[in-house]
Amino acid sequence: MRAKAPLLGAVLLTVLVAAVFLSIAVGARPLSLSTVWEALTATDPENGDHVVVQTRIPRTVVGLMVGAALGLAGAAMQGVTRNPLADPGILGINAGAALAVVAGISFFGIGSLTGYIWFAFAGAALGAVVVYLVASIGREGATPVKLALAGAALAAGLTSLMNAVLLTSRTALDGFRFWQVGTLAARPLEDAAQVAGFLAVGALIALGSARLFNALALGDDAARGLGIRIGRARLVSGLGIVLLCGGATALAGPIAFVGLVVPHAVRALTGGDYRTVLPLSLLAGPVLLLLADVTGRVLLPPSEVQVGVMTAVIGAPVFIWLIRTRKQVTL
Repeated sequence: MRAKAPLLGAVLLTVLVAAVFLSIAVGARPLSLSTVWEALTATDPENGDHVVVQTRIPRTVVGLMVGAALGLAGAAMQGVTRNPLADPGILGINAGAALAVVAGISFFGIGSLTGYIWFAFAGAALGAVVVYLVASIGREGATPVKLALAGAALAAGLTSLMNAVLLTSRTALDGFRFWQVGTLAARPLEDAAQVAGFLAVGALIALGSARLFNALALGDDAARGLGIRIGRARLVSGLGIVLLCGGATALAGPIAFVGLVVPHAVRALTGGDYRTVLPLSLLAGPVLLLLADVTGRVLLPPSEVQVGVMTAVIGAPVFIWLIRTRKQVTL
């Protein structure tokens, strides 16, 4: 099946280009193709239609970055934990980021998106570190089962603490709810630039971990037999995952199911070799996210359905199918 990878990569790249165009050209306000082209090549600041097109460009860039990060991170998470249901929630990343944003609003008076980004990133990283440290307790170290259990427990605890803060602070609730839903709108390029370096480093680490994930799929004992130091390798790959998930979550909020659905779709088409799963997930992630965002814009005009809601609508049935099916997913 790996022979299909180049063809699938070419198809995904073509669809991604089309998705980028749709993201710029399509929205709640209908515009002609000629108007879109004029706005891109000869922008008139006094033309309202041109301004609409220009505001969609940062949204599209953020969608590319976040989708690629979540798709790649999901594949890496499923590889490092050997858990086909892994997504950013399993390592406490979403819960840690959310609690940090609430704390920033409530206790430090953070009111700008720039402030949210750094609090969310720090919370996501801290949540993942705590999960790994808790799962590492004991002779067996951070096994897939212990990682999943520690992540679920931490996420439940942090979510309860976050809700307690929100119930006592109207200011925190008002500032938090827009970020929480998961959206690509109102994210300027300056904010994207702040996390771009983190995402790039995380992507390099994740893509460079393909051999590790292939070895872990055979089991920890087999991986050790191949000369891999399991603990250190998981720690390094986990750092890449934190950078990807933390940066994406900080920038766009906790968008669910992209990291779950994308790797499964890629794996079903090409097999379980992470040398192909990782780069193809990098391409497929923004395709899903941008198309979901475009669909949300035109679904209930003139209002928009946020992309976090749309990915949940797409991903929830897939998640249920994964739980109900008895067929084992090959990692």
